[in-house]
Amino acid sequence: MTANFDIVVIGAGIAGASVAYELAGDARVVVIEMESHPGYHTTGRSAAIFSEAYGPAPIRCLTSQSRAFYENPPDVFGQHPLLTSRGVLYAARDDQLESLEALRCNLSGNADMRMVDAGDIGRLSPLLRPGYAVAGLYEEQASDIDVNALHHGYLRGLRRRGGEVIVDSQVYSAERRNGVWILSTRRGTVEAPVVVNAAGAWADELAAKLGANPAGLVPKRRTALVIAAPEGANPDRWAATVDVDEQFYLKPDAGRLLISPADETPSAPCDAQPEEMDIAICIDRIQRAFSVDVKRVENCWAGLRTFAEDHAPVCGYDPAVEGFFWLAGQGGYGIQSAPGLSQLAACLVSGKSLPDGLEQRGFRVADVSPLRLRRRTEVVES
Repeated sequence: MTANFDIVVIGAGIAGASVAYELAGDARVVVIEMESHPGYHTTGRSAAIFSEAYGPAPIRCLTSQSRAFYENPPDVFGQHPLLTSRGVLYAARDDQLESLEALRCNLSGNADMRMVDAGDIGRLSPLLRPGYAVAGLYEEQASDIDVNALHHGYLRGLRRRGGEVIVDSQVYSAERRNGVWILSTRRGTVEAPVVVNAAGAWADELAAKLGANPAGLVPKRRTALVIAAPEGANPDRWAATVDVDEQFYLKPDAGRLLISPADETPSAPCDAQPEEMDIAICIDRIQRAFSVDVKRVENCWAGLRTFAEDHAPVCGYDPAVEGFFWLAGQGGYGIQSAPGLSQLAACLVSGKSLPDGLEQRGFRVADVSPLRLRRRTEVVES
């Protein structure tokens, strides 16, 4: 059985779901997902925060571009807000003040960031041990993201626009014939002139099947744990607290505490699982910084965050393979930047002008183009 479309998107995580939604208004779009349900890997394991201060410059631009969507999403995303006010505190010990100053300088154009002293820190993050952090940067407009509502809103909207999602459909092989990709999958053959590679940790492996050079993407494992808040404490209004050198973070989560050692361990593409050493490191770092005694871990998991060398996304047509579009390497920023990045990607896939306001934010397409990675490789090899 052969199904024909205008565009095949491979991967039904947040990247694939969002770009497919944006494209489906003007094209026949299908999303192919190798797992039994969308978002099984990174998207379904994300503890996302909307932060316009987090990530490299292209990500910050795309995240700021996303704010209007988050604050006023289409009706298909439901009646509840996608964002809930949280605030993020970047905390620094006395020996981390140089790191704090470097972060402040890097984010000097972000008017929402302000320096805070030890007194402010105690109010924003009451669990931090007295004297542990001497200064910090606070982003008041940061918010929690309802990842499930966002992801399923995109999938629901895609279907309403006539798009399809096919699960349990791993791509076995691909060939291009007369300007059309012919993909052999577990569920049959799919044909389309354009393939969008939104395969996350498997993006380089997929590229090889379609004859493209790898982008040099590296999946990195990150571990997260859920623990109880101290008895009698109500953490709902506390800021998320991040070590300024990103050695840990603590985030209130439905009356409990979500904690992480902020690990970035290179990994092969896989169904990532937490390792005992990372769990132990996380508990040690959290107990050193916060007045909390971790007696029991209520839940723990791990996910893969996939990065290009410069930590910017890879978004654009492959320079050497016709009809092959990259949308990968979102790292740990894929949820917060999803609306802006998917709108950009849809414009680039379709050959349309860039979304209004993006260039005015200082964004440059060249900073996310696959071509930048090839040029960097050529410079190294020469």
